Amino acid sequence: MIFITAKFRIKAEHAERWPDISRPFTEATRAEPGCMFFDWSRSLDDPTEYVLVEAFRDGDAGAAHVGSAHFKQAQQDLPQYLAATPKIVSQSLEQDDWNELGEMAVK
Repeated sequence: MIFITAKFRIKAEHAERWPDISRPFTEATRAEPGCMFFDWSRSLDDPTEYVLVEAFRDGDAGAAHVGSAHFKQAQQDLPQYLAATPKIVSQSLEQDDWNELGEMAVK
């Protein structure tokens, strides 16, 4: 899978509304056949920072995502709400789902 984590710094005046602002992009991405997950979280320390954790089945699915109409639309629509260019970590992993964190196993 292609595993991606990105940090988005949102302008303070838009931070509360970011889930709604990004909703069309989020919903369209989640509907892609190669999308495994696409989940936003908000920082506990910085209310203007959102972290996106996403995964795509493989490189072809990742390429389809970047080439999609909704990705191109997001490139046009979303930057006006950002305080800085998002930061990203992207890796290809040899797994197809989340693994359990054995060190914190619930018994």
